[in-house]
Amino acid sequence: MKNSGWNLENTYRSLPKIFYTDMELSPVKAPDLVILNTELAESLGLDPVVLEKQLDILAGNIAPPGSNPISKAYAGHQFGYFNILGDGRAILLGEQITPNGERFDIELKGSGETPYSRCGDGRSAFGPMLREYLMSEAMHELNIPTTRGLSVARTGQRVIRNKPLAGAILVRVAKSHIRVGTFEFAADSGSEDDLRSLADYTIDRHFKWIKEHENPYLSLLTEVIKVQAELIAKWQLVGFIHGVMNTDNMTLSGETIDYGPCAFMDEYRRDTVFSSIDRESRYAYGNQPQMAEWNLARLAETLIPLVHEDRDSAIEILKNELTKFKEIFDLEWLNGMRKKLGLFTAELEDKNILMSLLNIMEENNLDFTNTFRTLTMLEEDCEVFESEEMKSWYDIWKDRLTRQQESIEQSQQLMKSHNPAVIPRNLKVEEALEAAVDRGDMSVFEKLLQALKDPYDYSIQRDDYINPPTSDTNYRTYCGT
Repeated sequence: MKNSGWNLENTYRSLPKIFYTDMELSPVKAPDLVILNTELAESLGLDPVVLEKQLDILAGNIAPPGSNPISKAYAGHQFGYFNILGDGRAILLGEQITPNGERFDIELKGSGETPYSRCGDGRSAFGPMLREYLMSEAMHELNIPTTRGLSVARTGQRVIRNKPLAGAILVRVAKSHIRVGTFEFAADSGSEDDLRSLADYTIDRHFKWIKEHENPYLSLLTEVIKVQAELIAKWQLVGFIHGVMNTDNMTLSGETIDYGPCAFMDEYRRDTVFSSIDRESRYAYGNQPQMAEWNLARLAETLIPLVHEDRDSAIEILKNELTKFKEIFDLEWLNGMRKKLGLFTAELEDKNILMSLLNIMEENNLDFTNTFRTLTMLEEDCEVFESEEMKSWYDIWKDRLTRQQESIEQSQQLMKSHNPAVIPRNLKVEEALEAAVDRGDMSVFEKLLQALKDPYDYSIQRDDYINPPTSDTNYRTYCGT
């Protein structure tokens, strides 16, 4: 068999055995390749033409050359409650070393039962795997750090949820799958040596430059705070709602992971929740920054014995470090919002101008994406400007634009590069999934995927994907497990 460029290492196995279990693959009956991410394959050093013929690898029937499969153990605070978890339906095949020396996890999702399945079947349904592929590609095109899908293959087998469903396997690619929950597992179930091994491995894999710092474990928290503050700010700036921000779904690499009950906001409302399992609105759009900070506090707790030999001193040091999250997030969000409004300079009044706009949007049920799109296009005669409050705000904003050297045309170009013209609208996502799952028609999915390419390109005609539904108040998403 040609190896198609497979260049796998298995460094996660260098960790203490507590962190993983050796796995045998569970072959499926009649695999069928539905979609292959050729652009991602090429960036990984894989030949898409050869890879397309390696269906047994993409469907989890055989391991690629150099693979030594494992499933990983971790824990997590799920909606605030601590649980011991693990890869209940995933197998790590190994780490692909790309032609330019980058390292990416190659993981099967939906590949069968593992020791961490907790009475589950370890399989995934076709719809949720397509959703993850679509949403992660949309996020990638929006320049937001994310795991990605290399392929989706139907298994030819049924999975039983509330009804029998077609099964599928996603091949997921990530900088790593090290989570806050991985550190929680080490602190709860391992020794201090186990915890230190995990921290050293994480530093070596993602933050090599801090190895020589006076306190590298404190610096580890600092770096994770930074990448997560930047990530959550990016979510907020495009109206993305993760839906299940448990600590097992927060990576130390700063990538978005797990696209179960996620969605993009239509009308701007801070309390927007789409997840069917988030009954207390814990992970509502407006709560995401605070929840990220809460998760990072759980990470900080695990680092107490590594940061200082005196527990009280360690706690005080870590508490002070955690205050940096809000500082970084606020700055990233404010600077991002300035760009969305075409502002090259910073003035003290900018935040008030921004908050006034968001308040007007919320009071008038204005679409989040399309409001900024309308401002970008300077379309003064549309329904966005029906209210007197919006007309007054518009005059204030135009006056603010005059207080910088850059021209209106330059401001427009800045706005076009930060206000997407198209996002994966909930209705369009559901239409694509329904056509693929219920009717076997992938054309709707493929057209939507194509429409989500170059989301900041205003020259492409994508009118069918721009308009929101008349109402999404009853829209719900599901985790798919």
